[in-house]
Amino acid sequence: MSRIALAALLATMAASVAAPASAEVVRFEVTSKTSYGTFRPGEYMLWRGKLHGELAPTEAIPDIDKARRNARGKVEYVSEFMLVIPADPAKGNGALLVDVPNRGRVYGIALYNGPRREPFNSGNIQQGTGFLEDRGYALAEVQWELGTGVTLPSFDGPDGKPRYVEGAGFAILRDAADFLSRRAKDSTGTPNPLAGSVDRVIGTGKSQSGRFLKTYLLNGFNQIDGRRVMDGLHLFVSGSGLLPILTSSAGPKSSGDASPSFADPEFRGVHEGPLTIGEIVTTVEKRGEIAPKIVMVSSTTDFLSLRASLGRTGAEGTQDQPIPANVRMYDIAGASHVVQPSLPNCKLPPAHLDWAPVSRATLVALDRWVGSNAAPPANKLMPLEITTETDVLAAPRHLPKAVMQRPKRDPDGNVLGGVRLPDMEAPLGVHAAQQEPTSFGCSLAGAYLAFSPDKIAALYKSRDDYVQKIRIAAHALQAERLLLAEDSAVIIDAAASVQWPPVARTSENAGKK
Repeated sequence: MSRIALAALLATMAASVAAPASAEVVRFEVTSKTSYGTFRPGEYMLWRGKLHGELAPTEAIPDIDKARRNARGKVEYVSEFMLVIPADPAKGNGALLVDVPNRGRVYGIALYNGPRREPFNSGNIQQGTGFLEDRGYALAEVQWELGTGVTLPSFDGPDGKPRYVEGAGFAILRDAADFLSRRAKDSTGTPNPLAGSVDRVIGTGKSQSGRFLKTYLLNGFNQIDGRRVMDGLHLFVSGSGLLPILTSSAGPKSSGDASPSFADPEFRGVHEGPLTIGEIVTTVEKRGEIAPKIVMVSSTTDFLSLRASLGRTGAEGTQDQPIPANVRMYDIAGASHVVQPSLPNCKLPPAHLDWAPVSRATLVALDRWVGSNAAPPANKLMPLEITTETDVLAAPRHLPKAVMQRPKRDPDGNVLGGVRLPDMEAPLGVHAAQQEPTSFGCSLAGAYLAFSPDKIAALYKSRDDYVQKIRIAAHALQAERLLLAEDSAVIIDAAASVQWPPVARTSENAGKK
């Protein structure tokens, strides 16, 4: 299928409801159970296994009607899962986080449990800070992507070779979330370990998996039998993009594996529209659905390298489109799309701002919003300005009226506005500058440019003066409910232990302990 045809298909799919007809998880197969550790609610367990499910061939998923069927006339799939759950589910807080894997790798633990001095990246399942577990969350990972632990429905193409129904991944996540939050047992009698303990479901995803959740919502997969499946969505650094998997392919990789970049700015299927969350919510509500509560978090490098400004303005002009009442948007000033301790192929020292504290604070706010309708903090966005500079990914040719914008910066080079962590309010350098070269990995990681000793001496009279400014900023962000008290303490402690005057980070010493 061509990218242009795919764009038309996305628009057509968005106008219909992917109403499941007798779709369900029929077998919950557990392959291992191990202790994950002991936290405030008690022991947590790590479960692994497989979900065996069935879909109706009439679902609004391209080519599913062609897929092989079983004796009951259903289309089968098998998906690997991982659960991190309280040994006694009654001791949890009632919230199930359905974390969408990114290219087969768990991300939820990195997003919420990553420690300051060694931020976690995808695939990490260490305890880290234990934030999720201490607060009683249950976490589920369910594979959906071709080639990454899932057996998708398939059929033989005209050439006799198998083609895989990639859009079934949306239905797999939907049915898994529904089973874990509502079902007592599977069709064989195997009990759901979370049965009776879940009263709200929050989907969470970063980058590719955040685009998955937006596309999932847009195309009607958040509904079963007229009821909502996920009550909230926590979307990270997914900008203005969607995920082009509403198609079938020959594999072996997923159609959602790649995205536009400086090397391939015309890559199709991601920036097709709708580009803004407001347009997506409008589509959902026009179908008569109750949209979930949504929190979107963007980094600074998303505006440089992933066209995030189009997620605010849409396909033309520079005016921010209205943000729906069920959505909050937060730009993290100075944050990079991904924090990497070292970048051997990049010329500048890597950006290192730890923005996991904002992940934690905004999850707590979203959970309270979902659970008790407590309003979250107001939207906080960085001011933007038009740019045609080559260090910002240009608009694609198929969006001729799109205007690219970048965050405005102060005279020192740091961006203005947004959610300002203490490290940005009392900076020791420029955070989230564009990396060199603008390869995909380098451009997402961004750069940190340390201030000169003279500059630091002009900004701070002493380390005590620096720590005081960090403390004031931390307490101010706490008051806005965008920083938790425990993270405030960690940030202040880190500032108090900074070598004074600071030693500039370089590409050679970055990441060394």
